[in-house]
Amino acid sequence: MKLDALFRPRSVAIIGASRTPGKVGHILTKNIIESGFPGDVYPINPNADEILGKNCYPSVSDVPDEIDLAVVSIPSAYVLRVAEECGEKGVKALIVISAGFKEIGHEGAILEERLVEIGAKYGMRIQGPNCLGIINTAAPLNLSFATGMPRKGRIGFVSQSGALGTAVIDWILKEDIGFHSFVSLGNKGDLDEVDFIEAMGQDDDVSVILLYLESIIRGRRFIEVASKVVERKPIIILKGGTSSAGARAAGSHTGALVGSFLAYKTAFDKAGVILAESIEDLFNYGLTFTEQPTPKAEGIAIVTNAGGPGILATDLSEKLGIRLAALSGETQSQLREYLPPAAATGNPVDVLGDAKADRYRYAVERVLRDGHVNAVVVILTPQAMTETMVTAESLVEITKKFKDKPTVAVFMGGEMVEKAKVYLRRNGIPCFDFPDEAIKTISALYAYSRFLKEPENPPVRFRDIDPPRVREILDSVRDDRRVVLLSNEAAEVVEAYGISVPECRVAKTAEEAASYAEELGFPVVLRIVSPDIIHKTDVGGVVLNLKTPDEVRNAYDGILTGVARFMPRARIYGVMVYHMIPRGREMIIGMSRDVQFGPLVMFGLGGIYVNFLKDVSFRLAPLSEPEAREMMEETKAYALLKGIRGEPPSDIEALKNTILRVGQLVWDFPEIVEMDINPVIVYGWGEGCIALDVKITLTKD
Repeated sequence: MKLDALFRPRSVAIIGASRTPGKVGHILTKNIIESGFPGDVYPINPNADEILGKNCYPSVSDVPDEIDLAVVSIPSAYVLRVAEECGEKGVKALIVISAGFKEIGHEGAILEERLVEIGAKYGMRIQGPNCLGIINTAAPLNLSFATGMPRKGRIGFVSQSGALGTAVIDWILKEDIGFHSFVSLGNKGDLDEVDFIEAMGQDDDVSVILLYLESIIRGRRFIEVASKVVERKPIIILKGGTSSAGARAAGSHTGALVGSFLAYKTAFDKAGVILAESIEDLFNYGLTFTEQPTPKAEGIAIVTNAGGPGILATDLSEKLGIRLAALSGETQSQLREYLPPAAATGNPVDVLGDAKADRYRYAVERVLRDGHVNAVVVILTPQAMTETMVTAESLVEITKKFKDKPTVAVFMGGEMVEKAKVYLRRNGIPCFDFPDEAIKTISALYAYSRFLKEPENPPVRFRDIDPPRVREILDSVRDDRRVVLLSNEAAEVVEAYGISVPECRVAKTAEEAASYAEELGFPVVLRIVSPDIIHKTDVGGVVLNLKTPDEVRNAYDGILTGVARFMPRARIYGVMVYHMIPRGREMIIGMSRDVQFGPLVMFGLGGIYVNFLKDVSFRLAPLSEPEAREMMEETKAYALLKGIRGEPPSDIEALKNTILRVGQLVWDFPEIVEMDINPVIVYGWGEGCIALDVKITLTKD
């Protein structure tokens, strides 16, 4: 989607333009004029003839020419009438600065809905309302509250917080950082982050897209658009609201383990989006991506004049999974010949505290020439003899010869290194204050590089499934005015999708239970069947290893007595009887449906420990084969599945297919809102796995 009417309008009307300095309408008019906008500017104010040298018009209808973009800064009560007038005039896009919409409550939300309807009627796209405008240095165009215009660059920045956005612009001006565009989303009544990601993705003048977001409404569309854009340029997001306080109370294990931020992180991973943990990270990553290439392979080298910072950089590299390069024998030999005897010629390379520019020049060039090295971090701490500026100039000169290998610098200190840091940044070498910033940034480069190299794997679709049977069961549950499936119904649902379950019967009397037990073969398990009892063991609703008909009868009566005591109002549909299956590894496979992103599938260590150990991993359905395998590999339990200390390996292949089948089931039936298979019993290699206890909850409507 191109949004040229917003980013590159030929003409702009400012509705609410003002002659009074300090008023929003005056700031907007002044900013667009001073930005050097080459198109026509039409201030709209019925009480003025001219503003800042521009002829004024009473309304957009009175403007004799076409208008591409109108900026609205008037009280919200008048916005709908003006929007209708703009639509009739043929205005292509609106930026609604005005507040007083859904951010103030129900009445404002209704007003905003009507505004969006007007835009849709005329095909007029709307940014905002309640936003702080837009900047495009390539146009050039400044229709924001920012006090100045950043210099031209290649970073696109989209912010859900207008105040944060203007603060960032002020910081950008101070740091003299080049920017392409800034967008304040406001309430996202019409245009949202997905639209701007798509537009910036198609703009060749933008090389990296940064976003500050608090929410994403069109989650699946976000994944679809972002995953295409990241094939051409990186997307980096700082997400506000990452605490677990927003996690909802849930009946299932999976729902209880899903926090407010987890679905976002999983979606970002699926789309190849890089997650920043702070504003500092966001811009460190963004600036580095605009100036440096992505590494072609693993292996970084660290060159330092101080042991401590080198150790810190090494420690964080290991923690973040960045492999230090093993320098070749030739490289180490050359370093030993040139550097003092006390210097370290491994990796990190320590050129010692008294190093001048020549040592840095030699060491950095040698490691960049090493075929095992694909990225370099240069650390400098200022000593009395350190040539900070000459060293910076040397780095700029050297790195021009190695444009395929990212190089970043860490110049620690204050006044002694400030000029050198500015010089490095202005010449395309990111320079950080401390090693952790540099290593985290290199890690982001590697994350993006790995994503680009991953082959595209389509979701797995099994054919040996029976969707009509699932539909029949779910419709029957609805007809019974329930949202929780009975245990036997849930077992039938997963069985219809090729997941093995124990053969079972539902008994309505103790005698019936004993008869079914003899039919199935001893020993057996009895389990209460009730849509109101989620965790059945907590109320004595499960009895194991029953070996005779009398034991079955007594257990049946005991279950009903216990349930009546703990949950007297629970609806009882009978007691499920099934053959006691052999012991194996207990795992869990579950799903919690996120409002924005859809079904979030979980895998991990199951049984009674799932909520305590929380050894789980997540992916968004539909799932590819590599995703299912990664889910297993990310858990600590995977070591058990592979077999440890002489134990035979579990049937990982069968477990992987069960994860994939769950992913397909919950994707095919969006009314399934939560699901647990706990435990999934997995046996030895080639012996399969079986879903022992299945819980499924449907949406209420």
